[in-house]
Amino acid sequence: MTWAQIVPLIFMGLLGFALFIYVVLDGFDLGVGMLMHRANTEERNIMVASIGPFWDANETWLVLGIGILLVAFPKANSIILGNLYLPVAFMLIGLILRGVAFDFRVKARAQHQLAWNYAFIFGSSVASATQGWMLGRYVTGFAEGWQFTMFTCAIALAVPATYTLLGACWLLIKTEGELQSKAMLWAKIAWLPVVIGMIMISLATPWVSSVVRDRWFALPQFIGLLPIPLSTGAALIALRWALNMQRIRKDLCWLPFVLLVGSLLMGALGLAYSLYPYAIIGQMTVWEAASSTAALNVILIGAIVAIPAIFTYTIFAFWVFRGKVRELTYG
Repeated sequence: MTWAQIVPLIFMGLLGFALFIYVVLDGFDLGVGMLMHRANTEERNIMVASIGPFWDANETWLVLGIGILLVAFPKANSIILGNLYLPVAFMLIGLILRGVAFDFRVKARAQHQLAWNYAFIFGSSVASATQGWMLGRYVTGFAEGWQFTMFTCAIALAVPATYTLLGACWLLIKTEGELQSKAMLWAKIAWLPVVIGMIMISLATPWVSSVVRDRWFALPQFIGLLPIPLSTGAALIALRWALNMQRIRKDLCWLPFVLLVGSLLMGALGLAYSLYPYAIIGQMTVWEAASSTAALNVILIGAIVAIPAIFTYTIFAFWVFRGKVRELTYG
């Protein structure tokens, strides 16, 4: 392959990387937000403190992904955002509501704090559901019809369930005592809907997309791809088994989160294989959607500087604020 053919693939890889990191990082804090309705006032404060140092920076990866889509794949960007205008608007409303509620819930008068807590919960739920809807619409290539709508609705429910499980696993790492016990129970409750959702979506995706069906069920590709669903299933089963271990409340508190991230990584690899070489499945390839090679060369220089800087800052933040959460305070 020539450099002109390779550089669009580099940017598609960077786009996928940024969005996967966003799903994991902002996924757990959206999940924590959605779980707050199950907690009391003191526990809600601890839950917010567990994501306080991270949630704003986590959304940087979403901005990075949208930025790459805009500058590296402008033709695809116009089609994608044109079809997703309303869900993107609702997602932004949800994220803005979360940001406002995050600060106001602590500084508001006592009689108003509950309302801001529910605003945080509502904003987290709206952002999660709209992200699932957008993923469903994108995977179907924005096709119209009842079967595509049903598929999109299923993903709009599966994504919040997955975020909820991520949030519960995160709380296992960051909390202690009664709240950690509740987080373990929440993770067990969320596990089954996530597994059912993944199975149903895996079965439905080839049905709604002939491109995906042809990619996955042709021989010998089918045999070579078996490790992806098998490893995903093994990680999810191991996660459920781990939730029954007492050591999860101590030195192995990180294990459920890592297992879930591993299953999501396998799902992301399967999705990447299903989509390649399309920027919009069945409509536009990566090379058709990309900017000129000269433009991509210039953008790549910026990406080489920006992405490692964001990644380094992310690792630094998680290192500095490692360990069990302390009470959240405001100056």
